[in-house]
Amino acid sequence: MAEIVRSGILSVDSGQVEAARALGMSHRLLMRLIVLPQAMRVVIPPTGNQVITLLKSTSLVSVIALGDLLYQTEKIYAQNFETVPLLLVATLWYLILTTALSIGQSYLERYFGKGHVPLRAKRTAKA
Repeated sequence: MAEIVRSGILSVDSGQVEAARALGMSHRLLMRLIVLPQAMRVVIPPTGNQVITLLKSTSLVSVIALGDLLYQTEKIYAQNFETVPLLLVATLWYLILTTALSIGQSYLERYFGKGHVPLRAKRTAKA
């Protein structure tokens, strides 16, 4: 996770930092107004993917007997012997949660991607 944030911060052009320093901005203001908003375009996609992968991996935790969604489902169907319906419910919950996280990530990417003109669009605009 730290490497993702570090790469995002390093992806901001050094000219941006120099220009902000020339304007007399403090380091805190420089990071808050210049660097971090631009770094978010690089940070959000891998961070969102990590969170979604972590959510999907929680089903593996049930093997070591920790209380997650699948483990709770196993406890319930051990009592009432309705295995398939409860596993379908657990699958539905995982699907709902991963879909919600994916949609949230998509909105965040779109929000922080505003104002960014891809290199291809710059080339066609000059021609």
